[in-house]
Amino acid sequence: MNPIVAAASVVSAGLAVGLAAIGPGMGQGTAAGYAVEGIARQPEAEGKIRGALLLSFAFMESLTIYGLVVALALLFANPFAS
Repeated sequence: MNPIVAAASVVSAGLAVGLAAIGPGMGQGTAAGYAVEGIARQPEAEGKIRGALLLSFAFMESLTIYGLVVALALLFANPFAS
């Protein structure tokens, strides 16, 4: 494998995981903050809020997993290597 392609693959894999974690991390923090605020305002709706929060966390975390899959594909099944 060309050393430039190998180095670019490692750098892009790191960027893929890093950038894929920024958005969901910020979104999870915002969602958790609003969920706590909603539970504080309406304690009787805690079950519904918690269920929706956990489901949204799962969807947000899937975006990070997609970034991990792209990084692993670049590292171990590199389509740019000859």
